Parts: sequence; C-alpha cells; structure tokens
Amino acid sequence: MASDSEHLPILLLNGPNLNMLGTRQPEVYGSDRLDDIVDLVERTAADLGFGVRAVQTNHEGELIEAVHDSVGKISGIVINPAAWTHTSVAVADALVIPEVPIIEVHISNVAAREPFRHHSYVSPIAAGVIAGFGISGYEYAVRRLVTLVS
Repeated sequence: MASDSEHLPILLLNGPNLNMLGTRQPEVYGSDRLDDIVDLVERTAADLGFGVRAVQTNHEGELIEAVHDSVGKISGIVINPAAWTHTSVAVADALVIPEVPIIEVHISNVAAREPFRHHSYVSPIAAGVIAGFGISGYEYAVRRLVTLVS
C-alpha cells in the first residue's frame, strides 16, 4: 500500500466518557483503555498507508470544532460519538461538513441495550455502523474506511 504521505489522515473521534474506558462499566465496555483504541487504530491505519489524528473530548463543541478543523485535511472519519449518538443533532450536522466517508463505531451492542440507545443521529449519514465487537470494531472501521477512500 502507499505511504502515509500519499493519503490524508483518518480522523478518529471519541465522545464523552470514553476517556474512562477500562474503569467505567467493564462488564459493558471491557477492560481496554482509550489508549489501546488509539494504538489499534494507528497500527491498523499505518499498515494500510494512512496516518491518524485522534481526538477524544467530553465537550460537544470541541468535537464539532475538531470536525470543522478537519475540512480538506482528512480522508474519512471513524467516530464513536458515545452518548451524543442518541442526543446530538449538532454533531450529526457537523459530520457532513467535511464531505468524507464516516464509519460509526460502538464498543457495546447498542441495539441490545436500553431503548434510548436504539436511535442514532449519526447512522443515517454514516457509510457503515459497527457495534458490539469491543475495540475490534475500530479496526474493522479503519479497514472499511480505507476501502471506501482508496
């Protein structure tokens, strides 16, 4: 595959509370930490010739600003919007601005959880949704995204 310099990086976005992975509800989210996700995504992307820009925030406006700042600078987006999946029209509206493919990722199977988690504002604009595979879902997301942009 081509080198990093030939591709714009992938934007990895993680929403609220994902900085607490490894300690927050391990029975739901497992024992992996956010650093493990970033490492996995960076390794997978590098193997495919892409770099990564990783952002995690607990502040909705910061996530939106990261998307705005990425316009013209990224190949695509892998996002776990966390709680904003179910609540944020603003995040969904921002995600269409860069006009790149989006893959939505969830560590748990949100369809098997509380009813309020069954609706996503991001899914209708995403090229795909991966849920319930733990952090492996991020690797699948990167691989699928690369096929979409290559």
